[in-house]
Amino acid sequence: MSPEIEVRTAASDDWPGIWRVLEPAFRAGETYTYPRDIGEADARTAWTASPGARVLVAVDADGAVVGTAKYLPNLPGAGAHVANASFVVGPGSGGRGVGRALANAVLDGARADGYLAMQFNAVVETNERAVRLWESFGFEILTTVPDAFAHPTAGLVGLHIMYRDL
Repeated sequence: MSPEIEVRTAASDDWPGIWRVLEPAFRAGETYTYPRDIGEADARTAWTASPGARVLVAVDADGAVVGTAKYLPNLPGAGAHVANASFVVGPGSGGRGVGRALANAVLDGARADGYLAMQFNAVVETNERAVRLWESFGFEILTTVPDAFAHPTAGLVGLHIMYRDL
């Protein structure tokens, strides 16, 4: 982890910084299935109010939010021992170790919370940087659902389902 990046549990007053990170990713429509025109209130509910979700932020030396992640049960009930997670690195913060720092924190947190595995349900196959990061953490691509994601410039592309034990 970069020495200037700290990962911590998000507080309610972190939302403006989280939204500054999420909004460009959601508007671009290249990595998440959220509607590209999602409003801030709906985005806040989706990111912070999912049952069982733990939301983290990565902040720089100045305290600015440069990334965010959340993890939660992948499925309720009998599937709740497998975590799911989502990550966004803010504009201009790529290559600084933010994604890696968030990944370490999420994996450590999920393990400490008793999850036995982590599954990503929808890693866009054209998001090569994310795929490489997750593979470096031991995630495997279990399958790719063909043409499951309508990428704004690449057209219909696959969504990887990725998995690893914790």
